[in-house]
Amino acid sequence: MSDRLAREIEHDRRIAGRAEEIWNWDSPAGRRRAERRAAFFVEHAQLRPGRRALELGCGTGVFLERTARSGAAILGLDLSTDLLAKARLRLAALDNVGLERGDVHRLPHRDGAFDAVYGSSILHHLELEAALAEVFRVLKPGGRIVFTEPNILNPQVAWMFVVGPRGYFGLSPDEMAFSRFRARGVLRRLGYEEVSIRTFDFLHPRVPEPWIDRVSRLGDAVEAMPGIREIAGSLLIHARKG
Repeated sequence: MSDRLAREIEHDRRIAGRAEEIWNWDSPAGRRRAERRAAFFVEHAQLRPGRRALELGCGTGVFLERTARSGAAILGLDLSTDLLAKARLRLAALDNVGLERGDVHRLPHRDGAFDAVYGSSILHHLELEAALAEVFRVLKPGGRIVFTEPNILNPQVAWMFVVGPRGYFGLSPDEMAFSRFRARGVLRRLGYEEVSIRTFDFLHPRVPEPWIDRVSRLGDAVEAMPGIREIAGSLLIHARKG
């Protein structure tokens, strides 16, 4: 096992008890943000009954719980046994979801095993090109990828990853956000087609519940504005294997 993987496993062990708080999925605004991401996964990965999908970095099952509603057969993969234990409790009643431990850089699956691969905030934990090459391998021809990732061009994200105290923000030692320009270059080098990467998300997870609808509407408007939308908090990445 590489030192990087060992550090990720240890980090996940330390945060497992409050992972969703650290990842900001536990607040009312955080849950709204999670629902939006899950909708992106279902739409762009074309999740539905009869399709087989792999969620990378499934963690405690926040997104598996939501994407399972699509009726697709979904396998969640994570490196951390501690996080997978939490996911098993959350997803015990779902018969179209499975869980396994594994390393994205060496996926334990045959070539062309999945119709879709998706994940939230996982690629920036990985060696980007190596991970996306492995994803390409396990996709069927015509298979689709969908990922949401922090946008390094967002001022708060840049502060957290580059300037601020990483431990305070719950970051692991090696994770690093990236820009849509870097991601696009990697995807094209690997042979992905129909590559689409856009910025989104001006809803902060700490927005008070009574303000969520108003801030969301304002955020939708800003996402449509050239220039300023480049500093949105997240990236939506989707592409197809030819």
